[in-house]
Amino acid sequence: MAKGKYEKWLKEENLLLLEGWARDGLTDEQIAKNIGITVSTFYEWKKKYSEISESLKKGKEVVDYEVENALLSSALGGNTTAQIFWLKNRRPDKWRDKQKEETDKTALDKLDSILKEIKDERRGKQACRIQRQDIHKVRDNPKAAQT
Repeated sequence: MAKGKYEKWLKEENLLLLEGWARDGLTDEQIAKNIGITVSTFYEWKKKYSEISESLKKGKEVVDYEVENALLSSALGGNTTAQIFWLKNRRPDKWRDKQKEETDKTALDKLDSILKEIKDERRGKQACRIQRQDIHKVRDNPKAAQT
């Protein structure tokens, strides 16, 4: 990090310049390039110097409100894409693509009932198979059945 370079950007006129760049929609990468520093140094400055961070936030806030108002106007004017975007973001509980899956107690109960029937049927078939095997054993070897 260049020694003392940040001090220049803490002056009122340069903070206003940073705010203006943010308001104009420049990215952090573009602002860092304008200043003549790496983006990682710029991120350090934002963390270390609240004046820089606040100027950027103030500039972005203005344009964010403008975009929000334009989006709302567009949505209210009949732009379905804007309407969908607005609703998905403002009312995700009702408008997101995948609603929260709520368990349906009756469906689970029905599934449990079907599974129980299948198990009972399987047990019944096994019991019949064992009885048939016992019957065949008795037929084939009547003496074995007497013991």
